[in-house]
Amino acid sequence: MAAEPLTELEAAIETVVKTFFTFAGQEGKKGSLSINEFKELTTQQLPHLLKGVGSLEEKMKSLDVNQDSELKFHEYWRLIGDLAKEMKKEKAAEFRKK
Repeated sequence: MAAEPLTELEAAIETVVKTFFTFAGQEGKKGSLSINEFKELTTQQLPHLLKGVGSLEEKMKSLDVNQDSELKFHEYWRLIGDLAKEMKKEKAAEFRKK
């Protein structure tokens, strides 16, 4: 990384990556999220955005493309993308009301 301070967007991306690795590998394989790690990450870091999702087990299954009961970074990234799309819809609706 560059020695200069990160921009707001760069810092946000770094936070997404660091958050994944903070929770991944606490149990089981490093570099992937187990169901317990996924639950801990989502409960602590995404409590508002995942309010109406229902079962976290089902959410993890839907993200787990290769069905190995773990989320690799690219599978976790799908969650981040889905949440960003939902947030974009809300923000776009707010913008149209102005």
